[in-house]
Amino acid sequence: MKTVHHALTRNTPGVSIELQSLHFGTPGKGPKATLQAALHADEIPGLLVAHHLRARLAALEAEGRILGEVVLVPVANPIGLTQRLLQAVEGRFDLASGENFNRHYADLFDAVVKQVDGQLTFDATHNVALIRDALREAAAALPERSALESLRRTLLSLSIDADIVLDLHCDSEAVMHLYTETSVWPQVEPLARFLGCETALLAEVSGDHPFDEACSTIWPRLAARFGSDTPIPSACVAVTVELRGEADVSHESAGRDAQALIDYLAWQGVIAGAPAELPPARCAATPLAGSMPVSAPHGGVVVYLRDVGASVAAGERLADLVEPMTGQVTPLLSPVDGVFYARETRRFVPAGTSVLRVAGREALRQGNLLTA
Repeated sequence: MKTVHHALTRNTPGVSIELQSLHFGTPGKGPKATLQAALHADEIPGLLVAHHLRARLAALEAEGRILGEVVLVPVANPIGLTQRLLQAVEGRFDLASGENFNRHYADLFDAVVKQVDGQLTFDATHNVALIRDALREAAAALPERSALESLRRTLLSLSIDADIVLDLHCDSEAVMHLYTETSVWPQVEPLARFLGCETALLAEVSGDHPFDEACSTIWPRLAARFGSDTPIPSACVAVTVELRGEADVSHESAGRDAQALIDYLAWQGVIAGAPAELPPARCAATPLAGSMPVSAPHGGVVVYLRDVGASVAAGERLADLVEPMTGQVTPLLSPVDGVFYARETRRFVPAGTSVLRVAGREALRQGNLLTA
């Protein structure tokens, strides 16, 4: 294992923050996979999964079973981990800019087009190598005027040339689920099986350029730009993995999740050895545009009537919202048939809070499909 320390740009003189990446295997020898944990720094389950992954990857490396390179970023957001307000970590938003740590990653499309135009051929392997060189160069040229820009540039540089990118997050209270591009779902479906996902949400573009899409969506865009005479495959499979809820932190679950990720890397040919047998699928993929939020029409106490993971029907009562001063009780109903896959942790919410989400089968929403 090789450890690399990446110093981030200082926002304040005398205050230093660094990102650490762990590198297993041999770069360029085979496929590359990058896994990172807790880009939203207050989403803790990924940190423990990364801890278990480190040990498993070190053992696999010692056995000579890593066929290419695996990069593990055990703490993807050291900036967020330092942000404390009244003893609570604020890890979702950068307090200096107000921006979500998992939004607004650089679009390298124009830079890559300029670099490779006129050099692509009929050889898809040649084209992938050429584009990856251009991607690395474009990522390295990104500005680092703040700690946030430096973090985004470093994370993108570690992942932009990878075959597989797994970004480990969690929800408030939720079942295991994931987000990925519609076009790569056949390659991601085994991951959903290994992890035991109960919901898989697909979109080509979800909005606001999150980390995973910055790594993967450029490939089909380049293919469309240059046409069939210069074949360009979707050479990066990027997935946002939601490791259940914030409180789902145990060695048992983290160990199982780490092994599931290892099994997927073996299935993808990153790790030598016969892949584990695929478990039965626990869900069918549904459109991210079919994930329907239910918001609180007024402030009050949330009383859930169904647990996450339940299959629900449109109009079914999933929670009560109790206004303690007036005694008003407002039922919160499922907007569609689907899976009740995520809900708010807080049991008292102000008006406008997104309280719960149901994954339906029909694409009903448009525009930005992600939460804040």
